[in-house]
Parts: sequence; C-alpha cells; structure tokens
Amino acid sequence: MAWVVGTGALLGLLAIALGIVTLRTGWILPTARRHVIRPQLHGLGALLTGASALLQSLFYFRALPSVSWEVRFFGGNAFLFAGLLLIALSQMLPPRRSPVHADPSGV
Repeated sequence: MAWVVGTGALLGLLAIALGIVTLRTGWILPTARRHVIRPQLHGLGALLTGASALLQSLFYFRALPSVSWEVRFFGGNAFLFAGLLLIALSQMLPPRRSPVHADPSGV
C-alpha cells in the first residue's frame, strides 16, 4: 500500500512543479497545449490538484500532524475538485480577445 501512496506523492510533486512552471512562464505540456486557452487557470488548477495528492500522502506517512479523517477526506476532495474545476475552466472559457469581448454592444 505504501508504494501506491508514494507514487501519488511523486505525481503530486510533478503536478505542483508543472503548475509553478505554467504560472511563471506560461508553458504547458505539448499534449494539452492546443486545448488550454487560459494558462494561468490551468497552472493554478495543477497546483491545487498536486497539493491534494501530496497532502494525502504526507498524512498517510504521518509527516504532518494527525487530523481527523473527516478533515483529510473533505479537505483533500475540496482541493482536488477545485483544481479539476480550474483545469476544466481553463479549457472551456472563451478567449479574452474574442470579437464578442472586444465589442459587447454588437455595433
């Protein structure tokens, strides 16, 4: 079981690193580059998703002070779903410089 949690911790660290790179430079992985419209939302979503995985593994290995299972469960899920929501929004929101946003009056 520990190797599964350790793998989750490594993936969490990777997601955090990718989120930081995206926020600092705007670089996105080539596989997601064509889908992402707003890189800042994508980077923040990656940070939250990675933080969720990393915190859950740190609680498992008792590297952090123990809290109740409810706090771990609901807190981890809140981070995870908020991150996934931001990643989805970074792909679905219209671009900021679309003609609709440039001239909202339609004249």
